[in-house]
Amino acid sequence: MHFKNPEILYFLFLLVIPILIHLFQLRKFKIEYFTNVRFLKELSIQTRKSSKLKKYLLLATRLLLLTFLILGFAQPFFKSNESKNTSNELYIVLDNSFSMQAKGSNGELLKRAVEDLLEKTPENFKFSLLTCSDNYWNTDIKSIQKELQNLKYSANEFKIDDILNNIKAYKTAFQKEIIVITDAVGLKSNQLKNYIKYQNLTFVIPKAEKVDNIAIDSVYINQNTTNFYEVTAKCTAFGDDFKNIPVALYNHDKLVAKTVVSFDNKIKTVTFTIPKTDFQGHFSIEDSSLEYDNTYYFSISKPKKYNIISIGDPVKSNFLSRIYVSDEFNYFNYSLPTLDYNLIDKQDAIVLNELIDIPIALQTTLKSYFQNGGTVIFIPNQEANIINLNEFLVNFSSTKIKSKVNAEKLVTTINFDHPLFKNVFEKRVANFQYPKVATFFEFSTSASQILSYSDQTPFLIDIHNDFASLYVFSSAINKENSNFQNAPLIVPVFYNMVLHNQNTAVNAINIGSNNPILIETILEKDAILRVQNDTESFIPLQQTSKGKVKMTCTEYPLFAGNFEVFNGNKSINNLSFNYNRIESDLGAISNATSDFKTEASIEILFEKLLSNRTDSLVWKWLLVLTFLFLVLEILIQKIVK
Repeated sequence: MHFKNPEILYFLFLLVIPILIHLFQLRKFKIEYFTNVRFLKELSIQTRKSSKLKKYLLLATRLLLLTFLILGFAQPFFKSNESKNTSNELYIVLDNSFSMQAKGSNGELLKRAVEDLLEKTPENFKFSLLTCSDNYWNTDIKSIQKELQNLKYSANEFKIDDILNNIKAYKTAFQKEIIVITDAVGLKSNQLKNYIKYQNLTFVIPKAEKVDNIAIDSVYINQNTTNFYEVTAKCTAFGDDFKNIPVALYNHDKLVAKTVVSFDNKIKTVTFTIPKTDFQGHFSIEDSSLEYDNTYYFSISKPKKYNIISIGDPVKSNFLSRIYVSDEFNYFNYSLPTLDYNLIDKQDAIVLNELIDIPIALQTTLKSYFQNGGTVIFIPNQEANIINLNEFLVNFSSTKIKSKVNAEKLVTTINFDHPLFKNVFEKRVANFQYPKVATFFEFSTSASQILSYSDQTPFLIDIHNDFASLYVFSSAINKENSNFQNAPLIVPVFYNMVLHNQNTAVNAINIGSNNPILIETILEKDAILRVQNDTESFIPLQQTSKGKVKMTCTEYPLFAGNFEVFNGNKSINNLSFNYNRIESDLGAISNATSDFKTEASIEILFEKLLSNRTDSLVWKWLLVLTFLFLVLEILIQKIVK
């Protein structure tokens, strides 16, 4: 036991006063005269016994009354079990990612957590609050009441390791106590591995009553005909209990088509046909669970003719003119002596077709062209000098040619997962007409293989940056060296090598993505591009080079939707942004928190926190006992004779 005012205990010497009174009985006696005393003997004996009992009772009562009164003013207390933690700084981590939209017994998980924090957090508590989107350091509940009430769901993933690292880096002289409020959806064990032994980390995990959810995962062009696109939305069902779900397609805000989908499988696709023109719209479903993944925004640009030149022998390049037909491409072939280098920057793709030697000037021009988003297709000449070929390749990557091999080899493996073959095959083909080569080069490379020989060495590789690709064949494909020109693969390979990095597919960007966006436009001096829609406007990071602007929209927009890119007051492009679907599976609740302290609710957590940290004060009970003994003394005075 400890005392807040121990000096008051010196007054305990006052206890001697009732004792002295009891011993000396400082009372004056009054003499009464009686005519006859023969009846007083018995009465005197009885009175003496009761009087003695009364005096002892009064003495004990007064001693206890005075003792409890003095102890009460000294304010004794028992230290709490966690008194050493009373100076700890409190950090509250609140998950406001989209999975917290799920509904619990008292409504949406995030809204319920906010209400509990506003109601249960003591007003005098100092703490720091960290969410997926905002941080509030060293504050109290009154100061951030409005911010909590207006807290929105964040497009950012709940990365608990990043938040805990921020808390760890925050400088303070005190120990840190952390409360994490999250539904634990998508939480990974490795995110918490550095905090397993951290004693002051407690989780509050609210539970969703319903984990069934349907999400639109992606939208893509399923088929490209002369005048129409077949646009497909891929929907995924998480859970078991689903009825028929309406799916609608909108162009801007105008309904284009609508159907009902029955989820007899976990994954369903919905396909609509739209005209082959500019399209900026969204797919939408009606689902009673999470709302954020019910809409998928996308844009499709009107097709244009793509500019392609091949550099090499016109005879060997005839097969390219049959692939890059005039309906879709502006294709021209130039021999090396007739090439105008000024044409290169205006092209969407350049084909180097079996050049014996690649001049340094051409290498430098193609390196700059590639860095600015251009596509290069490189077909080596089997008679070319390996040193010259490596001088060219070193401009793009660490890929090197080791040697030339004069031996026949079959091309037997297709990388079906490569974007070049997206939607090319209805199913994975095991047996097809294998192309073959008579002479080839051996590579040393870490680049992605698109086509491979029977021994898994590369026939065609993809060297790429954020928005450009260099496609490198390991062999010449002229008819004397290979039959690849007669293989069914040649058309989709060369066709998609040009179109893969062009704006021909569905434009749909995940918010928070670091992938750059390439916009073809010419900016005046000091001009910048602006991205906006009816509710939001922002200026992304951008870099200008030779008629193209590379934009990066890392932190913006804040909300999903369709946007336009403006150069001054002129709209030059459409962009669509969506929330990442990583938290759509509400059943993916992690057990990563099993090694940590957990509490059932915020209310229980704060009750325990306060009770464990609050010293047990007993002075109030001592004052109550003082009053009781005062009443007892009065009763003794009146009742005991």
